[in-house]
Amino acid sequence: MDQEYTQRLNKIETELERWLPRELSGESLAEWAEKVFADDGKNVNIDSVLFLLEPLRELLYRGGKRWRPLLMTIVCEALGGGDTAVPLSPVIEFSHNASLIHDDIEDESDERRGKPAVHKIYGVDTAVNSGSFFYFLASRCIEACENSAGKLKDKGQIYRLWAECIRKLHLGQAMDINWHRNISVIPRIDDYFTMCKLKTGSLAHLASELGAYAAGVPQETMNKLGNAADMLGIGFQILDDVKNLTTGNPGKKHGDDIVEGKKSLPVLLYMQKYPEKTDRVFYCFHVAKREGRNAPEAEELIESLGKSGVIKEAEEKGLSLFKEAQSVFGSLEYKNHTLLDGFFKLIGAC
Repeated sequence: MDQEYTQRLNKIETELERWLPRELSGESLAEWAEKVFADDGKNVNIDSVLFLLEPLRELLYRGGKRWRPLLMTIVCEALGGGDTAVPLSPVIEFSHNASLIHDDIEDESDERRGKPAVHKIYGVDTAVNSGSFFYFLASRCIEACENSAGKLKDKGQIYRLWAECIRKLHLGQAMDINWHRNISVIPRIDDYFTMCKLKTGSLAHLASELGAYAAGVPQETMNKLGNAADMLGIGFQILDDVKNLTTGNPGKKHGDDIVEGKKSLPVLLYMQKYPEKTDRVFYCFHVAKREGRNAPEAEELIESLGKSGVIKEAEEKGLSLFKEAQSVFGSLEYKNHTLLDGFFKLIGAC
């Protein structure tokens, strides 16, 4: 990765560690608890605090692309805001990781980032509780955010944008759950795009808006960048689904979307192209869910999708959305266009 992006990611990592330290013990843990829980943090048993935080640290420090907070900070810097948005990095990344913990429970996933999913290690009850707390820790970061430039003083506006994002994210997740729980349901392709916009695009939208807001640009510019980030989020989800069916996603099982009965764009395009094979698709979903990824029917469906050309078609759609988003970002006046151009190359390689 280019050195300039590594430097910016290091700044993001520093902010994440400020609010969720890799190591917490004794006096440092007591100070953290007081910062987050006010007076109650002085009296709570330290073991209970560690019990709450350990699942969060387990997932966060496995890694992750961090492209959402990176987008936020690059937008801010490119628009002349310098590092103003950097303190908001945990708001984006903690919210994202919260959604991953809950998503793995809801999808009954076994792995995340190359290791057992959080609920497989700590239990569903602990994972639900700690995952939810990740959202609230993000909100605590908003309450505390400040910078010398004074551009983050309106915390109410930041909180409103964040809360709207989280509401939309959960609606998108509800759509996705409904579709894979009810295997016989066939959503329209336009509905699939809406789901991706809400579930995956919401945090990208928030990242772009917060970056622009921290730079002090007009609302019109914030809206334009937010809408472009929606396309980026949809494109990212499509390409992520394509990778699941082809090369496999890093840290996840290749083809586990079939086990989950996921109505990804390749699957929807396939059933649209070959409606007479819909029942066979549903049958493969049922068997894969019952017997797991090694079921012959799971491989049968993946091969059918590949041979039909719909995986390639979906990939082209995802890439076209990337390019469309990039053109919108490129149409604005920036202090540094090179930063954003490089970002799109970087995200395209993820």
